[in-house]
Amino acid sequence: MGYQIGLISLGCPKNQVDAERMLALIDEAGHTIVDYVDGCDVVIINTCGFIDDAKKEAIENILDTVELKNEGIVRKIIVTGCLAQRHKEEIAKEIPEVDAVIGIGANGKILDVIDEVMSTADLVESFPPQSDLPLDGQRILTTPEHWAYLKIADGCSNRCTYCTIPSIRGDMRSRKIENIIDEAKQLAEVGVKELIVIAQDTTSYGLDLYGELKLPELLNELCEIDGIEWIRLLYCYPDRITDELISTIKNQEKIVNYIDLPLQHANDRILKAMNRRGTSEDIRNTIGKLRKEIPDVVIRTTFIVGFPGEDDEAFEDLATFVNEIEFDRLGCFSFSPQEGTPAYDMDDQLEDDVKLNRGDIIMQDQLAIMEEKNNAKIGNTYKTIVEEYDSYTDSYIGRTYMDAPEIDSVVKFTSAKNLEIGDFADVRIFDFDEYDLLGEVR
Repeated sequence: MGYQIGLISLGCPKNQVDAERMLALIDEAGHTIVDYVDGCDVVIINTCGFIDDAKKEAIENILDTVELKNEGIVRKIIVTGCLAQRHKEEIAKEIPEVDAVIGIGANGKILDVIDEVMSTADLVESFPPQSDLPLDGQRILTTPEHWAYLKIADGCSNRCTYCTIPSIRGDMRSRKIENIIDEAKQLAEVGVKELIVIAQDTTSYGLDLYGELKLPELLNELCEIDGIEWIRLLYCYPDRITDELISTIKNQEKIVNYIDLPLQHANDRILKAMNRRGTSEDIRNTIGKLRKEIPDVVIRTTFIVGFPGEDDEAFEDLATFVNEIEFDRLGCFSFSPQEGTPAYDMDDQLEDDVKLNRGDIIMQDQLAIMEEKNNAKIGNTYKTIVEEYDSYTDSYIGRTYMDAPEIDSVVKFTSAKNLEIGDFADVRIFDFDEYDLLGEVR
């Protein structure tokens, strides 16, 4: 018997890929997948539990769905993902209306969980080892047809003192190169033009499985796949940006000149307290080498402000670094103390208002940097992939190689000829609006 299933997936792209694999299993079993929750037999909530804001969003979604259940609009609720893995007892105790709480290792058994919740009034729990999480298998894409995430590993063997990922997902597990290539070929066959390569630490790919860094080899093989036009790298650890990787990005036309380096800080004392490998000088050298070898490279980064012990001097080092390096893309987050991590118990915790103020300073500085960089782009023409059409303004929204979907800026442009979603167009830039570029197809 088939059921009507709705799935809400929250959090990062890695979690989204996990959800897509569950959807494929559900579809193959003959259940009906819908993109709404009203009237569903089962609603699966794939949660994030990385920082407080993500936990809050997950709990709000669970409670909203519970309300629908109490009104008779939804029959059963399954909670999975990182929050379920990390706080199973609390969810079961505090939200008794939930019918199943399962860990990420149970995702591959989602069909059994669905059958069980539909046949019992008791709480269903399943927490096999995190390593049981399927890394291969079919997916039903939840991204637009022209781009997709390609997850090459799960878990993380780094031990950053603020991060819960190793305790939630276990040590890093790399997928076999041949399995990744097979999946990428399948994605190309269904119309995907851009692959966004992800893992908790993409640059460590292969170290656990092959005993050496294999990202350059994997990228070279991905570039051989017909139909793939852009390959983009996210979540790259700075100390593993090797000369071989830089050369691969530089020489392979399909790999866009864009790299995401989550640096987290620039003060050596804070970096050490975070258990980040390398120093501020090492980071400067890596960025210098990238910009020398690939002059038009776009570097995206994220920083954490307000880490325990971040005094005025440490923050000044960070602010100076941001203004000196002039990143192309930058995100800034307030430190969120996570129970069970070393940073949670560290001395010299900062007040929330101090963290927020420091984050505002960094982002104001970055806005000024972006305005200067965008001003320099006026008059240039960029290959742009079409993401949306706005019928009200008869204009398009797209992305250049400089922009990752869902996190970076966009290009708003007009075109005399009709374009389809997923088309590429050469857009000439004539102005900008803060972070976004304005242009036209001639």
